Order: sequence, then structure tokens, then C-alpha cells
Amino acid sequence: MKTLTILSAFFLLTSPLAIAQKAWNIDKSHTSVSFGIDHFFSEVTGKFKSFNGDITFDPNNLTTSSVTFTIDVASIDTDESDRDEHLKSADFFNESEFPTITFASTSFKKVDDKNYKVLGKLTMRGVTKDITLPLQITGRMDNPWKEGYEIMGIAINTTLNRTDYGVGTGSWAATAVVSDDVDVKISMELDAKK
Repeated sequence: MKTLTILSAFFLLTSPLAIAQKAWNIDKSHTSVSFGIDHFFSEVTGKFKSFNGDITFDPNNLTTSSVTFTIDVASIDTDESDRDEHLKSADFFNESEFPTITFASTSFKKVDDKNYKVLGKLTMRGVTKDITLPLQITGRMDNPWKEGYEIMGIAINTTLNRTDYGVGTGSWAATAVVSDDVDVKISMELDAKK
């Protein structure tokens, strides 16, 4: 009976549910969500200034790692207010009906010690699609200003097709003026308890 109790305790402590999940905080002052898209022959760049996320990531325990991320469409900023208002309109993101862009991970895959693939579902303008995001760890170290914490940098660089999500309707769905490919760049600084 004693042996059975010890074995039960061992399996409970080593089960995936019992393994402590490492939650990372997003340092928003050192995080950016930006994009670039071609207009005729020149690139227009912009960013989203308001976002939130919950990140649980442990390279040694990918089964319990997860990411949820939400971007506020109203925070779009291309350094041109008229264009920003147009992008928020029904012609593009339709912010009044679909105020957020969301991503929820379903699994992680390791490529090497610094690179991972994050599989998940991206929802934009009411359309949800399965995507794979390349995640690169750009650095990891003890936090010199916060004892007992560490810092990790991550980068995600990918390309999305705006027309897959219905971003750009009517004449704006055509790709002769505005390209369908959108380059997305996310750079994050995270911190967590060691």
C-alpha cells in the first residue's frame, strides 16, 4: 500500500498538469507589432499600438506552452490619419464590427535551440484560419534590474495574405494597387520569474 501511494504521488508530480507553467510578461515599451504592404511600387509601413497577450513558454516543455494574443484594430497607425480611418472602415478591417485581431496557439514545434514553429488559429475580420508562425528566440538572460527574473527576446517575421481574410473589399480587393501579401514583424521583450 505504501509503495502504491509513493508511485501515485510520483506520477501526479510528473504529469503535464503538475509541471509549473512559465508565464511571461510582455514589456510593451520594448515590443512592437508592425507591418508593411506595397502600394503600387512602394512599401507603406504601419503598426498597431495597442495589444495584449498571455504567453506561457518553456522550450523544455512545449506541451504546456501556449500563446494568446489580441490586437486592437483601432490602434492602427500608418502616420497618415486619413489612411488610418480608411483602413478601419468597412473597406478594409471593418473595425466597428470586428474590433480585434486574435491569435490562439494550438501547439509548438522545435526547429532548433533558437527557432520554433507556433501553430494556431488567426482570426481577422471574422475569418479564422490555421497558420504557422516562425518564432525565434533572439536572446535570454538574467534581468539585471529585477532580481529573481529573466528576460527573453522573441521575433516573429511572417507574411499574410490580406485577401484570405477579406481585408479589402470591392475595388480594394484587387491587388494591382495594394498587394495581397502583408509582411508582419513582431518583436517582443518578455520577462518572467526564474
